[in-house]
Parts: sequence; C-alpha cells; structure tokens
Amino acid sequence: MLTAPSPRHTAALSRFRRGCVIPAHPLALDERRRLDERRQRALTRYYLAAGAGGIAVGVHTTQFAIHEPKVGLLAPVLELAAETAAGTDAVLVAGACGPTAQAVAEAELAASLGYHMVLLSPDPSLDEDGLVDRARAVGEVLPVVGFYLQPAVGGRDLSREFWTRLAGLDSVVGIKVAPFDRYRTLDVLHGVCAAGRDGDLALYTGNDDHILADLVAPHRIISGGRPVEVEFVGGLLGQWAVWARTAVSLLDEARRARAGDDATLRRLLTLDGHLTDANAAIFDAANGYHGCIPGIQEVLRRQGLLAGRWCLDPAEELSPGQSAELDRVHRAYPHLRDDDFVAAHLDEWLA
Repeated sequence: MLTAPSPRHTAALSRFRRGCVIPAHPLALDERRRLDERRQRALTRYYLAAGAGGIAVGVHTTQFAIHEPKVGLLAPVLELAAETAAGTDAVLVAGACGPTAQAVAEAELAASLGYHMVLLSPDPSLDEDGLVDRARAVGEVLPVVGFYLQPAVGGRDLSREFWTRLAGLDSVVGIKVAPFDRYRTLDVLHGVCAAGRDGDLALYTGNDDHILADLVAPHRIISGGRPVEVEFVGGLLGQWAVWARTAVSLLDEARRARAGDDATLRRLLTLDGHLTDANAAIFDAANGYHGCIPGIQEVLRRQGLLAGRWCLDPAEELSPGQSAELDRVHRAYPHLRDDDFVAAHLDEWLA
C-alpha cells in the first residue's frame, strides 16, 4: 500500500508539479551488448549537471526489452541511476509496463530503490477499463504518471473518456502526452479538465515533433461550458536525452514566453521548427521511427558519452540515410547542440 510520503518524496512531487526537464534515460551497452556501468553512470551525471530536474529510467528510450526477465537488466539499471543521483534533488521516474501484476511488481521494485513515481506504459492486452484498474493498483505503490504513447512505437489510441477517468484517480500526479498527434493531445487536455484536475495534475509534453509549441501555447479548453486554461509544465522526452543543456535553457525561455515575453515567444516558435527537423533525423521519422533509439545513441556516441550505438536487439540500427540526416542537422542547428558543455565535463562524468 502507498505509505505517507517522506519529506524527500514530497519535495520531488512538488518539483515535478512545478515542471522541469526530465530526459528519458538511454541504455549504455558495450560491444558485446552488456551493460556498460561506467557510461550508464556518465549519462546520469550528464543530465543532472545539465540542470535536468529529473530522469526517467526503464522507459522506451531505455529499451523496453530490459523489462524481460531473461534480459535481467531492469533492477541493475534502475539501481545504477538511483545510486548516481543519490544526494541530489532529482525527480526519479521509473518506467513500468506489462499486465497489472507485472506493473505492480515493477513499481514495488522502484519504490524499494527510492524512486518517486512510475511512468505507466499502456498494455495492449488490456481494454480501457483494465488500464484504469491497473493504474489504480500501481497507484497503491507509487504515484502514477499516465502515458499516451504513440502507436508507431507500441502505443495505442485511447478515448477522451479514458483520460477523464485516469485523471480522476488521486494517485495520478501527471501525464506524459506523446501521441505525436494534435487531436489526441487535445483528448488528454479535455480529459484532465473534465476530471477537474487542471490545477494539480502536471502535464508533460512527450510530443517530440512539437515540443516548443506545446510548452509556449496557452491551451484554453471549454469544459462544462466554461473556459479552462491548462499548460505543459515541462517535458519528459527521448529528444531531451540529447542536448540536455539546451533543453534546460529552452524550458526556461518557454516560461518567460508564457509570462508575456513576446520576443522570446517569437524566437521559440521559430526554434520549434528547427527542433522538429532535428528530431525527424534523430527519431527516424521517415522510416516509421525504426531508428529512433539508435539515433539517440548515435548523437551521444558522437559526443563521446557512449562508446557505440549498440542496442539489445542487433536488428535495431540506423536506417539507410539516417546517418547522413544526422550530419545535416548537426551542421544546420549548432544553436541546439550542447557539444561544448559535454566536452568540458566528459572526463569527470566518466571518472
């Protein structure tokens, strides 16, 4: 059962609700596709040094295969991140997936390691009633972050009514909105407002194709005949697994834009297209996102944070032409990269 939160957990929840940058943490492997603990820790140190408010571990970017018992990496990877972040005020988000029993067991593991909340991936074996029941069960262990995952990488379409019901659970503290679809993004916003959670449930964009537009737009929803304004307070993103230092600056700018800084708003609306174009290369949008994880890994490899872009599945590789696209966006958008920051600190993160 969910126990009374400690002061540390209360502070983390407060920080999460205010909004921050939460990179989706990749998996560092060596050439034999075994966990590279040194570089796994270096990635965590990088995100925290960049100013990220938290990290999300065991999520899609970490490779869902780590949840398979035969792989045996879920506990070690969660533990490494928690140990490396110890002594900081980072929000620790653990990914959980699978049917109810599996998701609850993974939440219990995360709780035992000091994680603050669970990002709950949809399970294809459950209907919407089952998904709500599963979230309720997981919420008895740790607070829940709902997850609208795009179908191209294992998600599914979910109704507006589902999001109303999910947001109605007291244990749900946030939603990562990542359908890569404006219509379905609005379904979540309407659901949150219909549940009366527009004031205390944190919305995080996961729409890597529209990050800055999500963060700066005033979302005015007509709910129950009255206008309600909701906003995305931060991002929980695979895109922010790279160039994290820049991501922190962009979120700060988005706050200024929402507060009325017109010049900053105009700048970010221009940068939204730049970041989306870069994301198209990194996430391999041209090939149905087949190379999204290798794309992230390749950017980190080029910076020296990873030794290679190896994935648990040898077939998970860059698509034809993707490397050239990465070259193109690297040249085109130096203002999005944080290469100098990484180069200045890489040795200490790897030490």
